[in-house]
Amino acid sequence: MKGQKKMNLTTLCYLERDGKYLMMHRVKKEHDINRDKWVGVGGHFEPDETPEECLLREVCEETGLMLDRFALRGIITFMSDKWQTEYMFLYTADRFHGDFIGRDACREGTLEWVDKDAVYDLPIWEGDKIFFRLMREQRPVFSLKLRYVGDTLVEKALDGRAF
Repeated sequence: MKGQKKMNLTTLCYLERDGKYLMMHRVKKEHDINRDKWVGVGGHFEPDETPEECLLREVCEETGLMLDRFALRGIITFMSDKWQTEYMFLYTADRFHGDFIGRDACREGTLEWVDKDAVYDLPIWEGDKIFFRLMREQRPVFSLKLRYVGDTLVEKALDGRAF
């Protein structure tokens, strides 16, 4: 429809192994809203993909690994004055197989296994700290709204309630 915004749909996955998350340091793309931040692996939906199809494709493309067991942990609505609203399906995975492409082979950034307790010390988005806490608490599937002005988190809501 005329004047209607295109939906920005993405997936993000944190692979888990030995008390660590597989994290990506986003340092390889010039015009990257996540530049210099640490995030999980994932990306944008292709036409007619389901969240699970996007998840499986993106994880394989970025890591060389195929997921055997994964869980939807939450749906995150990112809003900002600098970019289009993004709806992100957040997953964790604890069973996978394949040939890991290695630390430096990913075109998006550098891959590294990071202790779960250490992720809070990395340069991550303020809102990411919230969903890491919710995942650690084993919270059932949640809906998290995060609104940024620049890099500053100015609004947050969990399951429709501001906090």
